[in-house]
Amino acid sequence: MNMSTNSSTPATPMSRVVVAASTGTVFEYYDFLLYGSLATFFGALFFPPGNETAALLASLATFGAGFAIRPLGALIFGRLGDRVGRKKTFLITIVLMGLSTALVGVLPDFETIGWWAPALLVTLRLIQGLALGGEYGGAAIYIAEHCRSDRRGFFTSWIQTTATIGLVLSLLVIVACRLLLGDEEFRAWGWRLPFLLSVVLLALSVYIRVHIAESPLFEELKRKGELAESPIKESLLSSEHRASMIGAIIVAAAMALSWYTAQFYSLVFLQTALLIDTATASALIVLALVLGIAIYVAAGALSARIGRRPVILTGMLLTALTIMPAYRGMLTLGNPALESAQREAPIVVVAPPTRFDPFADPKELDEATRARDYLAKRGISYSNAAPLSTVDDRSTLIIRIADRELEGFDRDALAAALAAAGYPERSAVKPLQRVSDLDVTHWSLVGLILLMIIGAGLTCGPGAGWLAEAFPTRIRYTALSVPYHLTSAWFGGFMPLTAAWLVARSGDVLAGLWYPVAVMAIAFVLALKFVPETRGREW
Repeated sequence: MNMSTNSSTPATPMSRVVVAASTGTVFEYYDFLLYGSLATFFGALFFPPGNETAALLASLATFGAGFAIRPLGALIFGRLGDRVGRKKTFLITIVLMGLSTALVGVLPDFETIGWWAPALLVTLRLIQGLALGGEYGGAAIYIAEHCRSDRRGFFTSWIQTTATIGLVLSLLVIVACRLLLGDEEFRAWGWRLPFLLSVVLLALSVYIRVHIAESPLFEELKRKGELAESPIKESLLSSEHRASMIGAIIVAAAMALSWYTAQFYSLVFLQTALLIDTATASALIVLALVLGIAIYVAAGALSARIGRRPVILTGMLLTALTIMPAYRGMLTLGNPALESAQREAPIVVVAPPTRFDPFADPKELDEATRARDYLAKRGISYSNAAPLSTVDDRSTLIIRIADRELEGFDRDALAAALAAAGYPERSAVKPLQRVSDLDVTHWSLVGLILLMIIGAGLTCGPGAGWLAEAFPTRIRYTALSVPYHLTSAWFGGFMPLTAAWLVARSGDVLAGLWYPVAVMAIAFVLALKFVPETRGREW
């Protein structure tokens, strides 16, 4: 079936189509990423106190749980979108997302209701994930199915900016609440306000989506009685679309990993490894994101001229090559004294391997776990060495700082030894309280983050157009949504958790970054074979 959007001019202006699809998606990403923006903060609120590394891992795992459920949401809402329509599916997903986010704002913390707190938090994250699983595909398709093939790359690239704008919006609201309330009040109750704001965003999103028309291509299929009877079976199990599905998985995985490594994990890294305060770290990320938004649209427009494939491949390769230098540069700029101390006085933890259990009783943590937790909290890298014996008279924990040894874990003694070896207790980056506080270090950090955003923009900008063009209209919602959200879950949502776990296991604050580097390199090689050019395909 060949249905070309070139054959007629759509009645609805493209500017209105883009705004209608993108605005709701921005709000959905605001809701979903709001938790991620506060991941380092939520560990102390909803998980047992006493082991900050384990609490951070648990918080990031809860962030990832919302991603893990997204493929199921893609199946449910993808089928609904292909059978019932794009518009009705839009409305259901935005209501689920808005209500579940608002409920997080009234959720009691661990101190109040104990283990019910993380249980309810995970439940709400799962509902959010289900809703978002039906959102992106619908928004990308809605735009793609309204525009001419020669303008599809440009217009669909706008949907790629929605996650970035949603993240910026969530960070700005958090920073505003902190500044208005003060850190103490924000920690006590003010953190709830950004979540409760979702009620307002929900009302606005529903109003916008109620007043949009259905996709003209879907209406044409419905009029002719050619809707897919089983879009899940046809898209996932049919050999006809197997090659397209493999290509979609590769492209979507690269999109997810490049975006989260450049724009989300960098926020976690600034706060943990570099010890930069939350407000300053958020401000730096916002600056980089605002400057980088144009890259996504420019990449989409470029793909309309030279093709999707060369732009996406360039983005994959650039991302793989720039991640490690960018993060190493951030470490050098953000805490030069720390890097110098680690070079001159390396730390070795001689102890049995630590089992990071977010549900462990803090009173039962062994000395090695508490020592590693202390070092991780300060952003200090260390290497691990197994003890020669665990049954002799010596402690099962020895901390070597250059040529000095400490037996057991004594926080004050360890702090004094680190200070004597030149390890700083706080970041060298000046806190930002006003625009005039921005200096060369701040702008250099922004530049390094922006370098990674260029790779992400080239990868993601043409991505929505390529994914929409890879499948026929009758199964497009399901066929696009499933690979996108499957890879977003396992390569994007769990990227911060995987990286944090690798850091905790190895002691190297940069160890987690080898994960996105390796996956992006593999995606680039596979894309050479499985990702064809789709520019100019008619429907």
